[in-house]
Amino acid sequence: MLRAIASLYGCTVAARDGDIGTVDQIYFDDEAWGIRYLVVDTGSWIDRRQVLISPYSVSGVDPDSGAVHTDLTRRQVRDSPNINTDKPVSRQHETQYVDYYNHPRYWEGGYLWGDGAYPMFASMAATQCVVSEEARRDADTPPADVHLRSTKAVKGYHVEAADGTIGHVCGFIFDDGAWAIRYLVVDTRNGWPGGREVLLATQWIDLAEWNGPTVSTTLTRDAIKNAPEYHGALPLSRHYEETLYKYYGKGGYWSADRAGMEVFQKIGTREFSAILKPDASVIIKEGTREFTAITLTSGIPALAEHRDGPAILQSTIAELLHALIQEYARVI
Repeated sequence: MLRAIASLYGCTVAARDGDIGTVDQIYFDDEAWGIRYLVVDTGSWIDRRQVLISPYSVSGVDPDSGAVHTDLTRRQVRDSPNINTDKPVSRQHETQYVDYYNHPRYWEGGYLWGDGAYPMFASMAATQCVVSEEARRDADTPPADVHLRSTKAVKGYHVEAADGTIGHVCGFIFDDGAWAIRYLVVDTRNGWPGGREVLLATQWIDLAEWNGPTVSTTLTRDAIKNAPEYHGALPLSRHYEETLYKYYGKGGYWSADRAGMEVFQKIGTREFSAILKPDASVIIKEGTREFTAITLTSGIPALAEHRDGPAILQSTIAELLHALIQEYARVI
């Protein structure tokens, strides 16, 4: 489902054994526009320290009650590596964090979330989290390899069309299944008389000058001005998205999401991968050898058409793909 990023601000973040704090801001990566962390203000619980909560740990979001539920414990959060959110968060800091929680490294792989298009909501209940003394200390060296941006910092950026300024970023729309920012909400009222808010898909951003601060698109001012009207007070439907993408002559991101997922597994000295194709067939690979395994039931591609379907099935499909690899390794 598509939601406004602003709907997360102030939400209570709950562990399995009590509240952690409230969402202060959102970090996304500036390459894939994936939401990587909720920045949570813990209040007086741990000396007003801010902590990062990854979508990998989120078990559910309840917009009606304003709560984000996680599968973490308060102790896991309390003992997590210190992150100075007043400074840029480097990939080195991220590595300390993901290693502590045993999360996959989302930047390793060909999909939004490493080996998949959706974060895997695996339970952390039995995970032993360990952080080194080095990770506990704030790094004094200048951060390097920074890819995370704050939505609060990017709000207000100027938006440049191919032939001039069209307005500024006033909001973000994200997909709560993939945890990806799908659209920037652009206020054009300073760009032309009678302007309005319009949606600009992150796929159509050609350049972002993070120190500018400006984001640019090759779309023209007239094209954006005459785009299908966006009503922020109404839920954003797939029908509206299809109309918007058709107007611009663009292919929808949902087609790419249905391109499937890939898992990897090493059995002894043999390395396998299993790929779920858009037609629900499964390909098993070992080196240069490739085998067509099976076609999954017709219900799976049908459910994939539903916005929340892939997220619901992600864990089950991954388990199935690993089971197929094990079976093929046994008989081949």
